[in-house]
Amino acid sequence: MIHSPARRAFAAGLLAAGLLAAAPALAQQKSEIAITRQPGIIYLPTHIIEKQGLIEKHAERLGVPGLKTKWLTFTGGGSQTDALLAGNVDIVNTGTGNLLLLWDRTRGGVKGIVATSALPLLLVSRDPKIRTIKDIAPGDKIAVPTVKVSTQAILLQMAAGEAYGADQSSRLDANTVQLGHPDAAIALANPTHEIRTHFAAPPFQYVELRTVPGAHIVARSPDIIGGPLTQGQFFTTTKFADANPKIVQAVRAASEEAQNLIRQDTRQAVEIYREVTGDKTSVEDLLGYLKEPGMMEFNLQPQGTMRFAEHLGRIGTLRTKPKAWTDYYLPVAHDLSGS
Repeated sequence: MIHSPARRAFAAGLLAAGLLAAAPALAQQKSEIAITRQPGIIYLPTHIIEKQGLIEKHAERLGVPGLKTKWLTFTGGGSQTDALLAGNVDIVNTGTGNLLLLWDRTRGGVKGIVATSALPLLLVSRDPKIRTIKDIAPGDKIAVPTVKVSTQAILLQMAAGEAYGADQSSRLDANTVQLGHPDAAIALANPTHEIRTHFAAPPFQYVELRTVPGAHIVARSPDIIGGPLTQGQFFTTTKFADANPKIVQAVRAASEEAQNLIRQDTRQAVEIYREVTGDKTSVEDLLGYLKEPGMMEFNLQPQGTMRFAEHLGRIGTLRTKPKAWTDYYLPVAHDLSGS
């Protein structure tokens, strides 16, 4: 059973499927759009896009002058997808699990534009008895951004299935507690708080490992999934994409330009991140985090997403199993070497 707020997203998705199907093929092209993301350096390309006005720049080049973009930060993917299905925002940037679930529930009415990052996620614990997945007991609480459907929650299912058998994938679902990464990091740092384990995203995982006494790594997403896994990607409704093809193209071009900047001038990228987010972490510390293994996987192509889809199809969460990643990504990305 899917729990709130995921349940609300699913219910909204069912409604959206009908609404999207009934919508006219074309609507008036928008002059102002709203885009969401979550906290953390996973979303670094979006901070560069915002600071440098890259969507607006490329939209004008493509024949859409005067476009305005509003950026909103949400603490979890569930609330982002709720906002997308409700029509309150136009594009979201969040994890693969949310994309796949909305694509499935809206019968293809929600699809990806391009990926933005595939940085490693770490399961961090300050509990000395938890060293492996099998050490997690029924009463141990694990913070994840959204229960059941976040990238972290699904990775935990995959790890449980590997540890206990495929039929035990949901074994640790009851251990998960919904907390955004900033709040989860605060909880982990509090020695009296019941949250002693956090499936974190960068930079929070590295801050925890550095500052929380006894904090250690229990599991790594690349080990669970077998390589890099996209968690940051833009996706939208096909209704929006059909009505605004040049804006969708502008999002791809903006993402590519931002990713190139990260590779070519990482210091400038980090300085932009600090300015846009207000993160007080020093530039040198952030640059150090980006030197950790896998921390420069800022790419347009989706990575490892079909492994996610196969897992969700196997346990019955997806009603329709995609044949390829291009099923749940828009044609604007189909020339990429995705997985």
